[in-house]
Amino acid sequence: MFKLTKARSVSALLLAASTVGGALAARPAAAAVTLDRAKFGTMADGTPIEILTLRNAHNVSVRFITYGGIITAIDTPDRTGHVDDIVLGFPDLQGYTVDSAQGGLFFGAMIGRYANRIAKGTFTLGGKTYHVPVTAPPNALHGGTRGFDKYVWTVDGTAAGAHAASATLSMTSPDGDQGFPGTLKVSVTYTLDDHDQLTLHYKATTDQPTVLNLTNHSYFNLGGEGSGSIENEVLQIDAARYTPTDPTAIPTGELASVAGTPLDFRKPMRIGEHLRDDYPQLMFARGYDHNWVVDGQAGAAPRPAARIVDPRTGRTMEVLTSQPGLQVYTSNSLTGAYAGVSHRAYRQTDAIAFEAEHYPDSPNHPSFPTTTLNPGETFDYTTIFRFGVQPAAPHGK
Repeated sequence: MFKLTKARSVSALLLAASTVGGALAARPAAAAVTLDRAKFGTMADGTPIEILTLRNAHNVSVRFITYGGIITAIDTPDRTGHVDDIVLGFPDLQGYTVDSAQGGLFFGAMIGRYANRIAKGTFTLGGKTYHVPVTAPPNALHGGTRGFDKYVWTVDGTAAGAHAASATLSMTSPDGDQGFPGTLKVSVTYTLDDHDQLTLHYKATTDQPTVLNLTNHSYFNLGGEGSGSIENEVLQIDAARYTPTDPTAIPTGELASVAGTPLDFRKPMRIGEHLRDDYPQLMFARGYDHNWVVDGQAGAAPRPAARIVDPRTGRTMEVLTSQPGLQVYTSNSLTGAYAGVSHRAYRQTDAIAFEAEHYPDSPNHPSFPTTTLNPGETFDYTTIFRFGVQPAAPHGK
């Protein structure tokens, strides 16, 4: 649908957060970025699952598995050099195939065919009506009962060199899968470079007109996995508008201004500042679970979408994407029923997800950026997570 060009330089607005990583310029020349592969477990039918690890010389590493394309861990240093995992996850395959599936958690997973919601699981394309299983009544969520998060993906290629390492996972979704038309071929390339950037590059083609919305559903906590609430982390979102929803999380169709609302993160703001406000949109979602309309042109080079800083550890993360929207979710549905790698129970606000994607329920809103993919077109989008460290403020300031 869109052809991507080489990423443009980050705007001046990002420089403050990048100086965070200003330390990057002072670092010694990086050694090669490495890629390792190992067994992670076996599915009930005997299918082996691999874990792939990308690691650079700055102690940044990313681990992901072939089941669900799931990112199981991202390790980054804090301002003292201490390395922690900054995403929620489980220590073994059963945590993902059983606990994550039963709890509807989607920890770290690739989401498709349609990320986010489709109203009543129904949409019309080319004059024909299609039905997707309702998984978040009364709506379909994240692709039905067996979305891409429950597929075993194939390692389609790997590369490692002086400045970056990458692996491509691919899968084929057959015509009629979860009610969606067309045989869909999908790939996602995970790349870690020596600038501490994790890039996810999504591509897909179809043999029939279909609808498609792909994203990754990692839950971030820059204080470290299992460290508690992210309410004191400071967030900025590059969006002047968002898509308000009805009480079932389906967009009303309006692109509303964030001005004067708890959703105005155009300037850095503590996540917990308005999290418990008596504001209908927050009450519907039990926190933040909204799609922001990212400023700038979608479908071109990735542009700034969000930045988050953990004042305690100094860790920072920037999100850049070529997608039109960014769903930000404060893990409102975590109830303490599941514990992760740290053996600590995960509860509401213990993480925040940044789902770069098209808008929810776009097939039922012709005014939204289209999610229709036709034969001969290529779905081609990129999202970048850039990690850094903010130095401690000088004493007395």
